[in-house]
Amino acid sequence: MDSGLEIRRALERARAGTEALLEPVPDDELVAQISPLQSPLVWDFAHIAYFEELWLLRNLDGRPPVAEEHDEVYDAFRHARSERSTLPILRPEAARAYAADVRDQVLEVLDGVELDGGSSPLLRDGFVFALVVQHELQHQETLLQTLQLRTDREYSLPEAAARAPVSPGPDEVEVPGGVFLLGAVDEPWAYDNELQPHELELPPFVVDRSPVSNAAFTEFVAGGGYDDERLWSTEGWAWRNREDASAPLYWERADSGWERARFGRREPVPPGEPVQHVSFHEAEAFARWAEKRLPTEAEWERAAGWDPLAGKNRYPWGREYTGDEANLGHRRLRPVPVGSCPGGESPAGCLQMTGDVWEWTSSLFQPYPGFAAFPYAEYSEVFFGGEYRVLRGGSWATDPLVARVSFRNWDYPIRRQIFTGFRCARDAS
Repeated sequence: MDSGLEIRRALERARAGTEALLEPVPDDELVAQISPLQSPLVWDFAHIAYFEELWLLRNLDGRPPVAEEHDEVYDAFRHARSERSTLPILRPEAARAYAADVRDQVLEVLDGVELDGGSSPLLRDGFVFALVVQHELQHQETLLQTLQLRTDREYSLPEAAARAPVSPGPDEVEVPGGVFLLGAVDEPWAYDNELQPHELELPPFVVDRSPVSNAAFTEFVAGGGYDDERLWSTEGWAWRNREDASAPLYWERADSGWERARFGRREPVPPGEPVQHVSFHEAEAFARWAEKRLPTEAEWERAAGWDPLAGKNRYPWGREYTGDEANLGHRRLRPVPVGSCPGGESPAGCLQMTGDVWEWTSSLFQPYPGFAAFPYAEYSEVFFGGEYRVLRGGSWATDPLVARVSFRNWDYPIRRQIFTGFRCARDAS
């Protein structure tokens, strides 16, 4: 994103996507606290505009705040999500006006800046504009998580898309050992936690060709996986008992088998889709039940994007996304069956390593060697440590701009409202 026209188009595309997601929701529901896990939908929308104002008007152009009280209400670190409905948040009409005003001013700024960077690292390759665009695109996935939590009311779904082709193949692939480059390469809008790229040597390992399916996870449930303490870590077993978990989030037993709630509708659990809405603890227990383990994030990235001849790919299949290689961008509002999208196969032979579900890894969220916080410590640095597990790959709700192989997501191991699944790995024999 190094030209003003490209940046303008990216900003407009992101905003159009956000508005399209919220358009079917009545204003009284936009202000409601759907769940303590998520903010009111209108808070997220106004926060998107606040972040844009903060970085592109105030930090970049030195303009005064549009409204000083927004710092208290829309700074994501000042109040927990469960408290945000009690704040003096903007009503939907006012939030729309605020967002439109900020955007008009941002386009004025864009017309007057030099995008080659000069003395400003924020402007190098248009980074600060890419930061704002990616932030909005990531919040679109947050909005979808909230909309999915509204299990008592239907959300409009797109027309059923044509079934993606499924590619037959082995259940597992063996990935050779050796040195590869972990981290973002030639990615000017990569986040600080993806940098610095560095060489890492891995022994050979075996990884599932596709994510674990609903059918496979149903076998784990039927086999007593949730009742066998030996399969769970101490922390995981405590979580399982505390939550009384017996199946993935949104699954419900019915006379005909398992059903799930999806955007306010009940439907049979599709056996061929990747399982989603599982915590790290559930993924880890399944892997142990299957006599496997979860991959490390380094193993995941090696299997997803390293080409021994060409080096690091942006996506598993190469540098560009045409729309057929992966299920991204909330076009379907659901995963496609395991084994789909053969055009997205990675050099190692894995499928669906981008799109469909975020994949839990065994790794804690830690900085890479040489890490330097940029442009603010609160994006990554404050989350490093032992509390968060790394997720990789992106879900069906993730935008292609975000779903690069090097992108690192993270969350608490108990989280299930996010669109999470996993694939298993094991040591090579």
